[in-house]
Amino acid sequence: MSHRTAALLAWSLWPLSLTLTALSLLFLALNLSHPDVSLYYYWLETTLVAVGYSTVGGVVASRLPDSTIGWLFCTIGLLFGVIHICGEYAMYTLVAAPGSLEAGEVAAWIDAWIWVPSLGLIVFLLLVFPDGRLPGTLWRRVAWFTVSVVLAGAILAAISPGAVLQHPFDNPLGIEGLPNVYKPLEALMYALIVVGALSMVARMRQAGSTERQQIKWFAYATTVSISGVILKNTIFPALGGTWVWWVGLVLTTVGLSGSPVAMGIAILRYRLYEIDLLINRTLVYGSLTATLVAVYLGAVVLLQYVFRTLTGGESQIAIVASTLAIAALFVPLRRRIQSLIDRSFYRRGYDAAKTLEAFSAKLREETDLEALNHDLLEVIGETMRPKHVSLWLRPETPPKGKQTD
Repeated sequence: MSHRTAALLAWSLWPLSLTLTALSLLFLALNLSHPDVSLYYYWLETTLVAVGYSTVGGVVASRLPDSTIGWLFCTIGLLFGVIHICGEYAMYTLVAAPGSLEAGEVAAWIDAWIWVPSLGLIVFLLLVFPDGRLPGTLWRRVAWFTVSVVLAGAILAAISPGAVLQHPFDNPLGIEGLPNVYKPLEALMYALIVVGALSMVARMRQAGSTERQQIKWFAYATTVSISGVILKNTIFPALGGTWVWWVGLVLTTVGLSGSPVAMGIAILRYRLYEIDLLINRTLVYGSLTATLVAVYLGAVVLLQYVFRTLTGGESQIAIVASTLAIAALFVPLRRRIQSLIDRSFYRRGYDAAKTLEAFSAKLREETDLEALNHDLLEVIGETMRPKHVSLWLRPETPPKGKQTD
């Protein structure tokens, strides 16, 4: 396929995905106008994936038409656009305004099974990223197993009776007497996605420096997305807890919004090496936020207990004091966490920074040029670890107008 044909096809799929998403949001607004109709549960995920993946797919497939990665992006974006429009349309025609439009049952039936191959393509995307090839024989077996699960799962979902996942409508073509397989099938597909993400570990062992940075970008975005989706769609329905849903929603939004950007950066190799700083800051400020929240809640509970013991009632002073304590702890705690993470996960860079600090301090006091030359070579060897290092100093030249013997 020529670049022009590939670009035309890729950018044809992009407006199609956006059009389906726009129509989906229109039906979402119509559904929300009926107060007795619940919100379509997966509207956020499908919107972000349809827009983000189709956009990245258009860019990648038009530039690298021979790579399967870009076409996987395009297909995933298009399928999630179909999922969203079918779900919203079925919600409107079957629940919000029954009988107002035709083919509502058809949309509900398509929505009942099309999510299975959509998640299956995400598994394949994880398996073949970033070079379009599977990392080894073991992962070929995983790929074939995924194919069998997707085929069998799509067929079972198409005929399974009862409610379709979190939707308030049933599968119109479900066969009575068969078990409802949507929840266990959803959990199995998410498990396969996690297994696909683990293939990155196998790639990291034999990857070069550039591919390692590509994998880091992809793994970072995928970890955030998968964590949010599992919390929101699997753990919350099973265990409950409003805070679980909110944490999952935030992670899902951030992960699915950033995933296409991270993937595009990884594939097009744009500013690859900034991922190390991004991961470092995420670890630092994520740990810092969790610690400060724990300290704040603990301080409030403890101080309120003290006030109830002494005065018989609660006081706003506890909240004020806890807030001031958090403000005072922010900077020193951030430094401690930063140092801990640098020592634990970035030991080589941490040791190099300490070596350079020690050498900088020595420069202010050392006057022996030969000693400085020796120390400089040692610092370069410890921090950069070259195979060979030598130092060349330009010989001194006499000032103009003077001659030497």
